[in-house]
Amino acid sequence: MKKESEEKRIEQAKKISVREASAYSLMDGFGLRYITPFANSMGASNTIIGFLTSIPSLLGNLVQLISIKTMEKHSRQKIVFWSVLLQAVMWIALVFLGAGFFLFNLSSKQASALLVIIYTLLIVFGAFAGPAWSSWMKDLITKNKGTYFGRRSMIAGLLALIFMFIAGFILDYFRGTRIFVAFVILFSLAFLGRFISAALFLKQYEPKLKLNEGYYFSFRQFLKKLPFNNFGRFTIFMGLINFSTAIASPFFAVYLLEDLRLKSIQSGYIFYTIIIMASSVTTLIFMTWWGRFADKYGNYKVMKATGYFVPLIPAFWLISYFMLGNISIFYIVIFLLFGEAISGVIWGGFNLSAGNYIYDAVTRERMALCVSYMGVINGAGVFLGAILGGIIASIDFVFLGFPTLFWVFIISLVARFIIIRIMIPKIREVRENLIQGDLKKEIECELKRAIRKDEKVLGKSIKKFHLSNFLSAIQNKLVKPRPSEMS
Repeated sequence: MKKESEEKRIEQAKKISVREASAYSLMDGFGLRYITPFANSMGASNTIIGFLTSIPSLLGNLVQLISIKTMEKHSRQKIVFWSVLLQAVMWIALVFLGAGFFLFNLSSKQASALLVIIYTLLIVFGAFAGPAWSSWMKDLITKNKGTYFGRRSMIAGLLALIFMFIAGFILDYFRGTRIFVAFVILFSLAFLGRFISAALFLKQYEPKLKLNEGYYFSFRQFLKKLPFNNFGRFTIFMGLINFSTAIASPFFAVYLLEDLRLKSIQSGYIFYTIIIMASSVTTLIFMTWWGRFADKYGNYKVMKATGYFVPLIPAFWLISYFMLGNISIFYIVIFLLFGEAISGVIWGGFNLSAGNYIYDAVTRERMALCVSYMGVINGAGVFLGAILGGIIASIDFVFLGFPTLFWVFIISLVARFIIIRIMIPKIREVRENLIQGDLKKEIECELKRAIRKDEKVLGKSIKKFHLSNFLSAIQNKLVKPRPSEMS
């Protein structure tokens, strides 16, 4: 009877976790996705943009070393609740910061410095909850992790897409001198979402955690063993991937807003939103797909299959540089939209399988420890990568006819390629009783099926609309130059 009651409480907790993820998507869609445009609107430099990624990531992961020990004295529910609540409050602090800059003449340098501090605190509070939350979810999700987390991420992702799209229209409506009003709306909604998350954590059942003597090992011990065990090599791999990705990722938004000048054209913020949404859309579409493959063939195979395509992502941004000045911005947007859609498919499978790989590789008692220690390695990777990218991006130079950001993207691409080729073969699968099938062949079959289905739909559509005329109509309607921009 007691076991049956426990199972019901766990099932209810899993449902609440999905609702909590949905509330989190409010913060994601209205807040996290628009920190760079907020910084850009206050005149932040490329160095500051780099700091917004590097410093919060490093300190956020370092604070997890403290978070682990709190689990010995406090419940995981209490740790997560207070961390998330304090994270919610930081969105209100960002609103006050915006008021200082836009309404009370706070200088751009002062505002940028305060933005880094407040946003760092926001990320730190959220990161503090990480080990406790991961340990908590390890107890709740004991089987079919790929399917559950794929479904959870899909629901949260769909809502985040809707909120991102709405946010883009809000920004575009208030662009120019009234942009502060837009950010007040966005960050207030981000606060609301995270506040709801905190309330839901209080309702979610937490199985009792008993930490046996000897479960603990120090970060120094962890570092010493890194090269000599499978999870250690996986941790090194993820740290290096985060490093190579962070070189370029903070500056994609800068490229769109500045080099592509989306912030100065009509509907520019809508285009910006659509581009950054594209990867989320395809991640969402393929999330349950990847989850099913991971449960069937193992997380390592999915991670390997998607990992080899990770270096492809910066290539789309590099190619777009050749288009600047030669073709309409509208068609560059379409190209980047396609590139980000591909990115979403790749990162969706890679991140889901890498995240679930930790659950397979680590015991229940040491889950929080390993997550936090791995987080420190990842945070160091992001810190060093974003700092390197920020230093290069802040130097104003042109080499072989291409500006600074072009070379930032090149370095990121090369680093990703080298890391993937060297490190993936050094990791092995940890799950047993997996299907010994050909994942590559099954993915190809699934894609062919999807393409045939899309071709039928497209064929019917082409009979009714001529595609080029359709695109031209959208371009003429949305990309109208302001009177001041006409020659």
